[in-house]
Amino acid sequence: MVDTRRDGKVALVTGVGRTVGIGAGIARRLAAAGWDIAYTYWTPYDERMSWGAEPGAADAIGESLAGRGAAIEADLTDADAPARIFDEAERRLGNVTALVMCHCESVASGLLDTTLASFDRHFAVNARATWLLIREYGRRFSGAHGTGRIIGLTSDHTVGNLPYGASKGALDRIVLAAARELAHLGVSANVINPGPVDTGWMSDEARETFLRQTPLNRLGTPKETANLVDFLCSPQGQWINGQLLMSNGGFV
Repeated sequence: MVDTRRDGKVALVTGVGRTVGIGAGIARRLAAAGWDIAYTYWTPYDERMSWGAEPGAADAIGESLAGRGAAIEADLTDADAPARIFDEAERRLGNVTALVMCHCESVASGLLDTTLASFDRHFAVNARATWLLIREYGRRFSGAHGTGRIIGLTSDHTVGNLPYGASKGALDRIVLAAARELAHLGVSANVINPGPVDTGWMSDEARETFLRQTPLNRLGTPKETANLVDFLCSPQGQWINGQLLMSNGGFV
């Protein structure tokens, strides 16, 4: 494979498997702002979800990045995957400056019907992989002091969504710990809760409920989450650190 590395900023964005997804929106926005983008996807996850896999999505997303992207297929239930992802990102683009984590396992189930296998898979992907990606980032970061960025996407789902909500809560704590533990590197770390963003997973009933609960009477878009990520990754966003940011249109 041709080495596409060039001098500049490199962002690793995880969970970029669908052209309409939040991860893809973030990747496109950062590429437009001058970042080279390593992005991960895992088609078998989409295949078992209600929306199904999107044929050719990884290539289409790459084309939308105007030559600034490097796709990496990765199963984040594998504890060795984060190190391999960073190896590949560094080989193709260079050292990673910003880590933006949009990956998730999300299967709706409650206290009484969640299986052990599902619970463990949610924590492997949403919590353990987040920790391992941040650990790998911290071990390898070589950028100038003050340039590093870590951003995780979270959710406040709880009722009827036990393993997802609980594992996302763990993600919050892991990312926010990095704001302190990686302070010596000059890395800022924040969590974004984007609120209800319809990327094809909502039922008509869920959509109507979310609209009623949002003062602006509309749903969020991937572009709106991407705009906030772009700001946090910019020099102007450096002072925002160790925060859980609600970017949800006032959703309650």
